[in-house]
Amino acid sequence: MEIVDIQLLAEKVKKNINQVIIGKERIIDQLLVALISSGHVLLEDVPGTGKTLLAKSLAKSLSCTFNRVQFTPDLLPSDITGVNFYNQHKGVFQFRPGPIFANVLLGDEINRATPRTQSSLLESMEEKQVTIDGETRYLEQPFMVIATQNPVESQGTFPLPEAQLDRFLLKVSLGYPSKEESMEILKRFKENNPLHSIEAVISLEDLIVAQRLFSKVHVSEDLLAYMVDIVEKTRMHPNVLLGVSPRGSQALLKAVQAYAAIQGREFVIPDDVKEMAVPVLAHRIQLKQRIGTKDQSENILHQIIDDVDVPTEEFAKELNR
Repeated sequence: MEIVDIQLLAEKVKKNINQVIIGKERIIDQLLVALISSGHVLLEDVPGTGKTLLAKSLAKSLSCTFNRVQFTPDLLPSDITGVNFYNQHKGVFQFRPGPIFANVLLGDEINRATPRTQSSLLESMEEKQVTIDGETRYLEQPFMVIATQNPVESQGTFPLPEAQLDRFLLKVSLGYPSKEESMEILKRFKENNPLHSIEAVISLEDLIVAQRLFSKVHVSEDLLAYMVDIVEKTRMHPNVLLGVSPRGSQALLKAVQAYAAIQGREFVIPDDVKEMAVPVLAHRIQLKQRIGTKDQSENILHQIIDDVDVPTEEFAKELNR
């Protein structure tokens, strides 16, 4: 497989998802970026906008195992990771794996679980392993968490801590469809749910190869400096309490490489950085004022991107070598 072949895989998945999801091309691209770069996604929007449907459509497009967990306040960490139980018939302790032992895990309404339960995902999302009763068990690769949450309703919810948010490569919102898209949704779901008819279009082996190959996408020195400038600006902004961490800058690098790959390019351009900066970085900054943080964080990122000089001439020279 070559880097340009990653675009073919992405197009297959996108075409499959489009049989179910209407008018969310940009969001689907962002999910594919997370998939190729082995990242995790936080889908944040009001109920009924298709968050769970989108996650299931992506999972069904892959030849992977899939589990779904409905997060609730009484959910325990062991309900996710698994538990050792005593088998009376055999007289030994046996391990019963939890739903986290899957290639794709959908955590529905993740902010409804207690911080203790939320923290059970930290080790798995970062290190691709879980430790239960002192024994470390490695998760099967690939491993991806897609979590959803409702940003409006606050009763019975527990906001995700900064450490948890930082584990998500992307945080995206679907938004409401247009009138034309709403009409098409009604027509498409009038008789049957198209989710039931879609099948896997790429193999597990091809996906693993793509996840290893995307990091070969070329990133020039000027573009590395461009990304660092954006990250450093978040640390110096007057309305920002905590700027983007080094983990965030690494996440941005992976995201722009994966985005270039699904566009069929072997090199990154400045537009890739502009496209991925907001979904990768906005949720990683902590504002001094917490009123309207979602829009304010994104507005700050857009402002920073507009202020930072874009590499043009020197970047073009390096490409032409």
